[in-house]
Amino acid sequence: MLRRCLQGGALMAVVLCAGPALAQKKQGDVNVFLRGGIGDYTGDLGDLASTGPLWGLTLNLQPTTFLGFEVGYEGSQNKVSDSRLFDTPSLVRNGGSALVKVSPPFLTAVRPFAGVGLGLSYVDVRGAGAGLYDSDLMEEVPLAVGLEFNTGGLTAGVRGTYRILIDQDFADATSTDGAGGGLMDASLTLGARF
Repeated sequence: MLRRCLQGGALMAVVLCAGPALAQKKQGDVNVFLRGGIGDYTGDLGDLASTGPLWGLTLNLQPTTFLGFEVGYEGSQNKVSDSRLFDTPSLVRNGGSALVKVSPPFLTAVRPFAGVGLGLSYVDVRGAGAGLYDSDLMEEVPLAVGLEFNTGGLTAGVRGTYRILIDQDFADATSTDGAGGGLMDASLTLGARF
């Protein structure tokens, strides 16, 4: 149910934001791109989880050359290494985030950027970890840096994101103090400009 709400919200944001932006007829103001890469938890959580695949879809609005806004969906899957479990469970994360991005105003074809935002993800524990690990809603503060390559109707890029996890209750049973850490990823992007 939560997954459908997140997907419906992301689709609504794309429709509401893209309509007025496309009406401007200025190529490059709106970018839609796919993301693919790898991600891993850090800190105490990193001791439990292995590196895994990351995927996503992002809508970027660029009203000026130095300021941009992103909304997007992101998912990832990480295996859990826990000697107490016979079978290996997975942490499957699906969520959305919004970012404010800044970049040098004189660079548009090759654009370095930094961004900060807010995110919300649902971590679904799949496999033998039920009871020891609990599926949970997790609040995040994403911090991103990257480089975008823009030409004509195409955009591509590389980026790294570190997510400060406000809540990681899915792993509370792993220690008496609770597990701490963040989520780091590296990805490639490819998409279209309008």
